[in-house]
Amino acid sequence: MGRRLLFVPLPFQGHINPMFHLASLLHSRGFAITIFHTHFNSPDPDNYPKSYRFIPVPDNLSDTVRSTKDGVAHIHALNKSCQASFRDILGELLSSEEESVACVIFDAHWYALQAVAKKLGVATMVLRTGNATSFNLFMAFPLLLEKGYLPIQESQLDAFVSELPPLRVKDLPRLMITTSLESYAELLARGVEQVRTSSGLILNTFDSIESSELDQIKRDLSIPIYPIGPLHKLSTQAQTQSSLLAPDQSCMAWLDSQAPKSVIYVSFGSLAFMDPNELVEIAWGLANSGLPFLWVVRPNLVHGSDRIELPKWFEEETHGRGRVVPWAPQPEVLSHPAVGGFWTHCGWNSTLEAICEGVPMLCRPFFGDQTGNARYVSHVWKVGIVLEGKVERGRIERAIKTLIVEREGDEMRERMADLKAKAAQCIMAGGSSYLAVDNLADSILALQT
Repeated sequence: MGRRLLFVPLPFQGHINPMFHLASLLHSRGFAITIFHTHFNSPDPDNYPKSYRFIPVPDNLSDTVRSTKDGVAHIHALNKSCQASFRDILGELLSSEEESVACVIFDAHWYALQAVAKKLGVATMVLRTGNATSFNLFMAFPLLLEKGYLPIQESQLDAFVSELPPLRVKDLPRLMITTSLESYAELLARGVEQVRTSSGLILNTFDSIESSELDQIKRDLSIPIYPIGPLHKLSTQAQTQSSLLAPDQSCMAWLDSQAPKSVIYVSFGSLAFMDPNELVEIAWGLANSGLPFLWVVRPNLVHGSDRIELPKWFEEETHGRGRVVPWAPQPEVLSHPAVGGFWTHCGWNSTLEAICEGVPMLCRPFFGDQTGNARYVSHVWKVGIVLEGKVERGRIERAIKTLIVEREGDEMRERMADLKAKAAQCIMAGGSSYLAVDNLADSILALQT
């Protein structure tokens, strides 16, 4: 009976981390691991167990596509350019493999490659790196278009989406300025179809925070569902191993010198970008708050710029109480006792990491499912504040102070402590995610019988 699994991560940071955590988790259950990867954002094999096999799949992407800010167009291009290479490489591997392959596990956005695997007779499962809420939204996307919720109209922003409570129109996916609604709808439709025809859907979430949303997926799909999050807590792999940017570890020593729960940690993930004016308003807001901060300013954070220069006055205004780094070891930062709040784009990985460490959030969503995640943070779990509309220094200052030093922030921390306990409980022996991993491993082996 084959115990080799083939993993195909999408080559973006927020998708790479969960896939490698899943590989690590199943490797610890006795499965052999092979990673198919593109040349674009390729992983470093030296960061992983020597037993892992890494097989490059030529992506043949132009420099224009590689540098595009349109993530949806990039994903479509990857599917088109990698399909033939993947078919040839997978076919050769299957014909020569001494050990049979149990399953190929794809990121949900690899819709073209999943079709190839099925034609070659290999069982497939799909990892959705987002939460259950976002997948329900993706399944409902044609209905949202039909009923006129999309494209979003300014006059309807505060209207509730009755089919997807508690979301409002403004919480539906926000597109990058370069992305067309038609292109996005096609990506979601093809991704959902690949999930429906796979042997199972793996979700990086856990039952006690999304039980009703998971129940809805189970009603809408006829395949098994495996909610096995938070993956980064179940995995034996350190998060920094799969980081595309080298984290600045020196910020940890700086945090050691700060008072408990005093620091606002600011990071907007690996893909979000803003205009220069927004960067300046953030700088002023942090300076005027008078509170210590750790701010991740990665090289391409500002649209159209590969090199970020903060205002000259910023260092003088914040000297001695702030730290700016190009990238940070986020799970370690969030677990540090000095961190009292997290200003985040509300990507699902970051949201989960904050929940697992009990850190309340200041949310500034940019695109995709981030708006929906922010809605849950602020109005369902009530563990954060959302900055809506134009970012302005006065609003930033007030929000930071609310989160770090006011009673409202303390109450959010108390509710966060409850979510943290639930996250810890689900991965313990007998917990919902622990049992789901057992079910997943058994189901993979049963695919061959």
